[in-house]
Amino acid sequence: MSENTPNSTKTSTESEDYAYWVRLAAISSSSVALLLVVIKFYAWLVSDSSAMLASTTDSILDLFASVMNIIILRFALAPADEEHKFGHGKAESLAGLIQAAFVLGSAILLIFNGVERVINPRVIVHSNIAIWVTVAAIVLTLALVFFQRFVIKRTGSVVISADALHYQSDLLMNFGVLLAIVLSQGVWLQADGVFTIAVALYLLSGAGQIVYQSVYQLMDHEISDEELAKIKVIILSHEHALGMHELRTRQSGAQRFIQFHLELDDNLSLLEAHSIGDEIEAEICEALAPCEVFIHHDPSSVVPKELRAQQP
Repeated sequence: MSENTPNSTKTSTESEDYAYWVRLAAISSSSVALLLVVIKFYAWLVSDSSAMLASTTDSILDLFASVMNIIILRFALAPADEEHKFGHGKAESLAGLIQAAFVLGSAILLIFNGVERVINPRVIVHSNIAIWVTVAAIVLTLALVFFQRFVIKRTGSVVISADALHYQSDLLMNFGVLLAIVLSQGVWLQADGVFTIAVALYLLSGAGQIVYQSVYQLMDHEISDEELAKIKVIILSHEHALGMHELRTRQSGAQRFIQFHLELDDNLSLLEAHSIGDEIEAEICEALAPCEVFIHHDPSSVVPKELRAQQP
């Protein structure tokens, strides 16, 4: 596909749009995480709440992961080069695995802290400060999550999806912190430790989801069934397309890679076959940008019967 074609221009525009929103989401999450770390750390120092420590630890990990996202996205969003002709999109999945490792480590530490607080419970001091800090954290996190969902819907980014999972868990955790602080004021002293353990188990579950999603991307999975069906409709609806076979797809970051064999009449000239391929490629890129399409043109007479029998 020539760099000067309309399809190339559209793909470039889509890629730039993707890069803009993903970078903006990463910077936003890092800024919010830094602010949350500062205010939660202060609340933990004055209250000595185990639940607040759990919330602070999670925010520290969110901050570290978000900063890592910004660094890794510099590579993931870089254009293809001589050493990486298919781009650097898989760096996003590697970032997801790194995040999962951080979440796993924090969950284990919180379990130990929570168990200790269940065994040796104590009343939370300066609970009013912890409560107001938690309310502020809920408001900030809620605003960030709404923005992240907008970016995920627009880009489908694995990194932002993994990052959003942290902040969605933060919302539940912050509400739980409020409850734990109230209950720990003489109603149920062990609530502080029990909630810390609950948060750790939730983070363990989240880490598993991130690992699954990242590995799924790294294993060169096919694009969705809906998108595959759309590709087949576009190809077979062309008036000169007699069939298609060996459709193969994969996704790396935002970029989709699509290749297939296009079956055409034996008597078409090479120029005519090329023009037909360009028309089909343009329609696919219009529907699924950003993507790269590779078409192998086959005269219909050379297509094996078993492949014809598999026509959709």
